[in-house]
Amino acid sequence: MITYYAYPKCITCRKAKSWLEQNGVEYNEVHIAENPPTKEQMAEIHQASGLELKKFFNTSGLVYRSLSLKDKLSDMTQEQQLELLASNGMLIKRPLAWDGKNVTLGFKEADYQNSWL
Repeated sequence: MITYYAYPKCITCRKAKSWLEQNGVEYNEVHIAENPPTKEQMAEIHQASGLELKKFFNTSGLVYRSLSLKDKLSDMTQEQQLELLASNGMLIKRPLAWDGKNVTLGFKEADYQNSWL
């Protein structure tokens, strides 16, 4: 089962959710702002993804910009970055979907087809 972290007002999240439903993919939706992944879950998701940790940050988000993270991330340890992501779900690029081994970040139909069908 996919754990699907999303923000209900996010248009990209709604598109991804619609795709999952149209393709009969079962998922458990989690409101990313109210229940962000824990630091441990973020570490697990990050490791499974094979992506750079900085890819998990919602760089176009208000919280990211208000904290001036563009200038600060490179000076932070991986541990500090994971703590930061876990502290505020609005810092995480969304939607974030994972099933324990596959991870998709954002919504690209081709990525969803490769990962979830």
